[in-house]
Amino acid sequence: MKSDGRPARHISSQLTLFNLHFSICNSPLAFMAAFLLTAAFVHAGDSPQFRGPDGEGHSAEKNLPVTWSETENIRWKTDIEGLGWSTPSIEGSQVWITTATDGGKSLRVVCLDKDSGKVLHDEEVFHHDSPGSIHKKNSYASPSVLIDGDRVYVHFGKLGTACLDRNAKILWKKELPYNHRHGPAGSPIVFGNLLIIACDGTDVQYLTALDKMTGDEVWKTTRDGAMAYSTPLVIQVDGQPQLVSTGGEWAMGYEPKSGKEVWRFRYPKGYSNVPRPVYGEGLVFLCSGYDSPWLYAVKPTGQGDVTESHMVWKLDRGAPLNPSPLLLGQELYIVSDGGIAQCLDAKSGDLHWQKRLGGSFSASPLLADGRLYFLDEAGTTHVVAPSKDEYKELAVNTLPGRTQASIAAADGALFLRTDTSVYRIQK
Repeated sequence: MKSDGRPARHISSQLTLFNLHFSICNSPLAFMAAFLLTAAFVHAGDSPQFRGPDGEGHSAEKNLPVTWSETENIRWKTDIEGLGWSTPSIEGSQVWITTATDGGKSLRVVCLDKDSGKVLHDEEVFHHDSPGSIHKKNSYASPSVLIDGDRVYVHFGKLGTACLDRNAKILWKKELPYNHRHGPAGSPIVFGNLLIIACDGTDVQYLTALDKMTGDEVWKTTRDGAMAYSTPLVIQVDGQPQLVSTGGEWAMGYEPKSGKEVWRFRYPKGYSNVPRPVYGEGLVFLCSGYDSPWLYAVKPTGQGDVTESHMVWKLDRGAPLNPSPLLLGQELYIVSDGGIAQCLDAKSGDLHWQKRLGGSFSASPLLADGRLYFLDEAGTTHVVAPSKDEYKELAVNTLPGRTQASIAAADGALFLRTDTSVYRIQK
């Protein structure tokens, strides 16, 4: 049983269900039918990891607000000491985030009560007198918390990875050696009994799978390339699980149980890759990173180097450097860091529409309650009705502060984090 009285469940099973249903959708109608079917397997009110239950920005939550402000549709607001860009992770009665205080020396995990916003736990997990430098847009606490059953996993890049129980008691800690240069960013994922983490530094690049109960290494797969900051994704290909990970210069597909490489796809001069891949229509959608910010649609069915054989289309204008794509049926929605939103045909890459939103964007978009939520870096959220015919804006809402963490949806509410606070936004 969980600490909140509910039976424990495992996020890996939940992700498999989501990816299985999404991969067979060939139309918006089929997508929504599969989405509703999948939602039956997911406990209402949960968003236990980066980009929600399926890791691809989809939520089954309903009755969410369209408009809000500091004085409208705010159930609670809790100020958080320090700075962190980890997305709120929610399961049961708890909301988990990470933060860093004292200039990054104190790396902390914070647990809030979901109903009241009260701080239940605020614990230092790691302390480093010299945490090193980070990129000006990053924080020392950017990877999102992963909740899996009665355990909570936090990751601070090379500064440390840890497992805690739901009362914030540390069960194990580990430091993974690599130079992440611009600071921590990519989040961990769970597959079965494995905690999988991408460690792409300037010195070494590898994926590792740890025993999630002990922290012991189960497998480690090295790869060549450059530094990257993306979160892996487990998908289903021909009935088999496949781990897709975007690294610098190469994206790879792996057997998640063993770490054995299945295929690799190259994008020249790629580095500092941030967006998480998404999957559907038989294609993986990958972003190449800085200098050459292209988006690629690749069939994950090959073996070895598939650069020439398995690319279906590519986008070389308006591809995001930080926000992840979002797939809804046959429509792929993206927003560039410079605020250009686009709707593309997922199968062909053809442009349906393009809209300049303005501002700068780092957070990944969210699909919830039949709406798209695009959050910029200045606290402004554009709420949009999904449509391939035209851009249909429903509302523009602003909260004070900087915003780079992605919005989470759970328990009929949106959870939005600024540089100073966490908000529960609800009708």
